[in-house]
Amino acid sequence: MLNTILVALDDSEIAERVIETLGSLMLSQNAHVILCHVFPSSDATELPADRPHPDLPKLSYFQVEKQLQTYQEKLAVKSQLELVSGDAADEIIRLANIYKADLVVIGNRGLTGMKKIVLRSVSTQVMEEAHCSVLVVKSHR
Repeated sequence: MLNTILVALDDSEIAERVIETLGSLMLSQNAHVILCHVFPSSDATELPADRPHPDLPKLSYFQVEKQLQTYQEKLAVKSQLELVSGDAADEIIRLANIYKADLVVIGNRGLTGMKKIVLRSVSTQVMEEAHCSVLVVKSHR
Protein backbone atom coordinates (compact mmCIF):
# COMPACT_ATOMS: atom_id res chain seq x y z
CA MET A 1 0.00 0.00 0.00
CA LEU A 2 1.21 3.50 -0.80
CA ASN A 3 1.18 5.45 2.44
CA THR A 4 3.88 8.04 1.80
CA ILE A 5 4.40 9.55 -1.64
CA LEU A 6 7.13 12.05 -2.41
CA VAL A 7 6.28 14.16 -5.46
CA ALA A 8 9.23 16.01 -6.99
CA LEU A 9 8.19 19.10 -8.94
CA ASP A 10 10.17 21.66 -10.85
CA ASP A 11 9.09 24.84 -12.62
CA SER A 12 8.65 23.19 -16.02
CA GLU A 13 5.47 22.34 -17.89
CA ILE A 14 5.82 18.68 -16.82
CA ALA A 15 4.82 19.59 -13.25
CA GLU A 16 1.14 19.82 -14.25
CA ARG A 17 1.30 16.32 -15.76
CA VAL A 18 2.94 15.00 -12.60
CA ILE A 19 0.08 16.40 -10.50
CA GLU A 20 -2.50 14.97 -12.93
CA THR A 21 -0.84 11.57 -12.71
CA LEU A 22 -0.78 11.75 -8.91
CA GLY A 23 -4.51 12.54 -8.97
CA SER A 24 -5.19 9.43 -11.05
CA LEU A 25 -3.58 7.13 -8.46
CA MET A 26 -5.92 5.33 -6.08
CA LEU A 27 -4.61 6.61 -2.76
CA SER A 28 -5.98 5.57 0.60
CA GLN A 29 -7.39 8.20 2.94
CA ASN A 30 -4.35 7.60 5.16
CA ALA A 31 -1.90 8.50 2.41
CA HIS A 32 0.52 11.34 2.99
CA VAL A 33 1.92 13.31 0.04
CA ILE A 34 5.05 15.44 0.22
CA LEU A 35 5.32 17.96 -2.62
CA CYS A 36 8.95 18.98 -3.00
CA HIS A 37 10.97 21.38 -5.09
CA VAL A 38 14.77 21.55 -5.18
CA PHE A 39 16.45 24.87 -5.90
CA PRO A 40 19.96 24.68 -7.36
CA SER A 41 22.63 25.23 -4.74
CA SER A 42 23.81 28.83 -4.58
CA ASP A 43 27.33 27.76 -3.57
CA ALA A 44 29.26 27.49 -6.86
CA THR A 45 32.17 25.72 -5.11
CA GLU A 46 29.95 22.65 -4.58
CA LEU A 47 29.06 22.22 -8.26
CA PRO A 48 30.71 19.18 -9.86
CA ALA A 49 33.04 20.02 -12.73
CA ASP A 50 31.72 17.21 -14.93
CA ARG A 51 28.09 18.38 -14.90
CA PRO A 52 26.51 21.45 -16.46
CA HIS A 53 26.08 24.28 -14.01
CA PRO A 54 22.42 25.04 -13.31
CA ASP A 55 21.07 28.40 -14.33
CA LEU A 56 19.72 30.75 -11.75
CA PRO A 57 16.28 29.70 -10.57
CA LYS A 58 13.57 30.88 -12.93
CA LEU A 59 11.14 31.44 -10.07
CA SER A 60 11.65 32.84 -6.59
CA TYR A 61 11.12 30.81 -3.44
CA PHE A 62 7.83 32.62 -2.86
CA GLN A 63 6.56 31.89 -6.39
CA VAL A 64 7.45 28.20 -6.13
CA GLU A 65 5.88 27.91 -2.69
CA LYS A 66 2.70 29.55 -3.97
CA GLN A 67 2.56 27.16 -6.97
CA LEU A 68 3.05 24.13 -4.70
CA GLN A 69 0.28 25.39 -2.42
CA THR A 70 -2.00 25.57 -5.47
CA TYR A 71 -1.19 21.92 -6.26
CA GLN A 72 -1.63 21.03 -2.58
CA GLU A 73 -5.19 22.40 -2.59
CA LYS A 74 -6.10 19.93 -5.37
CA LEU A 75 -5.13 16.90 -3.29
CA ALA A 76 -7.74 14.87 -1.41
CA VAL A 77 -5.18 13.50 1.07
CA LYS A 78 -2.95 14.93 3.79
CA SER A 79 0.05 16.74 2.32
CA GLN A 80 2.96 19.01 3.09
CA LEU A 81 5.58 21.03 1.23
CA GLU A 82 9.36 20.68 1.21
CA LEU A 83 11.46 23.34 -0.50
CA VAL A 84 15.17 22.59 -0.34
CA SER A 85 18.35 23.50 -2.18
CA GLY A 86 21.16 21.36 -3.54
CA ASP A 87 21.62 18.74 -6.22
CA ALA A 88 18.12 17.78 -7.37
CA ALA A 89 18.60 14.00 -7.50
CA ASP A 90 20.53 13.86 -4.22
CA GLU A 91 17.93 15.96 -2.40
CA ILE A 92 14.98 13.97 -3.77
CA ILE A 93 16.63 10.73 -2.65
CA ARG A 94 17.45 12.26 0.74
CA LEU A 95 13.84 13.36 1.26
CA ALA A 96 12.56 9.93 0.17
CA ASN A 97 14.79 8.38 2.84
CA ILE A 98 13.80 10.86 5.55
CA TYR A 99 10.09 10.33 4.97
CA LYS A 100 10.48 6.59 4.27
CA ALA A 101 8.57 7.12 1.03
CA ASP A 102 6.79 4.18 -0.56
CA LEU A 103 6.83 5.93 -3.93
CA VAL A 104 8.56 8.85 -5.62
CA VAL A 105 6.69 10.55 -8.47
CA ILE A 106 8.91 12.59 -10.76
CA GLY A 107 8.78 14.10 -14.25
CA ASN A 108 11.10 13.39 -17.14
CA ARG A 109 12.29 16.07 -19.55
CA GLY A 110 12.67 13.57 -22.37
CA LEU A 111 16.41 13.84 -22.92
CA THR A 112 17.67 11.59 -25.68
CA GLY A 113 20.94 10.55 -27.25
CA MET A 114 24.10 12.29 -26.21
CA LYS A 115 22.30 14.82 -23.99
CA LYS A 116 20.91 11.95 -21.90
CA ILE A 117 24.38 10.43 -21.51
CA VAL A 118 26.16 13.71 -20.72
CA LEU A 119 23.52 15.36 -18.55
CA ARG A 120 22.28 12.17 -16.82
CA SER A 121 18.72 13.04 -16.03
CA VAL A 122 17.54 13.57 -12.48
CA SER A 123 14.78 10.99 -12.93
CA THR A 124 17.30 8.36 -14.07
CA GLN A 125 19.51 8.96 -11.05
CA VAL A 126 16.53 8.84 -8.68
CA MET A 127 15.30 5.58 -10.27
CA GLU A 128 18.72 4.01 -9.83
CA GLU A 129 19.44 5.19 -6.28
CA ALA A 130 16.11 5.50 -4.45
CA HIS A 131 15.21 2.77 -1.97
CA CYS A 132 11.56 2.79 -3.08
CA SER A 133 9.60 2.54 -6.31
CA VAL A 134 9.76 5.51 -8.68
CA LEU A 135 6.99 6.56 -11.07
CA VAL A 136 8.38 8.62 -13.95
CA VAL A 137 5.88 10.86 -15.74
CA LYS A 138 6.92 11.50 -19.32
CA SER A 139 6.28 14.72 -21.18
CA HIS A 140 3.99 14.80 -24.19
CA ARG A 141 5.90 14.58 -27.44
